[in-house]
Amino acid sequence: MTAKICIVMKSFGKPPTRHPHNTRQIGLPNKETLYTVLRSPHIDKKSREQFGMRIHKKLLVIETETQKLREKLLWLKFHHPLGVQSKIPSHYQTSLDFVQPTPPYGL
Repeated sequence: MTAKICIVMKSFGKPPTRHPHNTRQIGLPNKETLYTVLRSPHIDKKSREQFGMRIHKKLLVIETETQKLREKLLWLKFHHPLGVQSKIPSHYQTSLDFVQPTPPYGL
């Protein structure tokens, strides 16, 4: 049986490239926000300053055997990079999840 771990990483800088073996990296679209602030609200209305914020996102997909799942999760716990927000939704499939196709009506 296999287990799939999907990790969404968000950071203000480039996400790190150090990942466990057998990992697929999928780049997600970056989000850029631009803020405009008046320098002086009284005299110079045309004098403005702009600040930007860029969020980089990356999706990591790790497929592993169920026996090695604990090792992979411990690796992720101990090698969590600083300044990176991660979200880990997991998908686990067992032999009971297999659904047999239903025969057509009248048979």
